[in-house]
Amino acid sequence: MNENSHKAEEIKGKAKTAAGKASGDKSLEAEGKADVVQAEGKQAGDDVKNTARGVADSLKNGPKH
Repeated sequence: MNENSHKAEEIKGKAKTAAGKASGDKSLEAEGKADVVQAEGKQAGDDVKNTARGVADSLKNGPKH
């Protein structure tokens, strides 16, 4: 997935959380919070992968002068 799809998942989760709070539906609120955490976790995982790729590329290509 990419950053935009993770952001969309996060926004969807926040909307569920807000709807749950507004309606008093604790289950929907909890589901929304879980969606937000999951989206943030996926984004963090992608960030780690991208950083690792950058480090690997730097090591492969040598130092830049």
